[in-house]
Amino acid sequence: MKVAEIKELSTSDLQELIQTEQANYSQLVLNHAVSPLQDNSQIKAARRNIARLQTILRQRELNKQ
Repeated sequence: MKVAEIKELSTSDLQELIQTEQANYSQLVLNHAVSPLQDNSQIKAARRNIARLQTILRQRELNKQ
């Protein structure tokens, strides 16, 4: 998901998306622990996507002040 698309989301949608992505990330890590994934970059991409979403959310919080 691109930054421009993320910025168009409402704050509540953004929070829900963060929770969904975090659940997806923990499932990926768990699956990788049980049997190695074919593509390890999925874990890295999920982690970066979560960070991107949290950054946009934090920017919104700081702009409100």
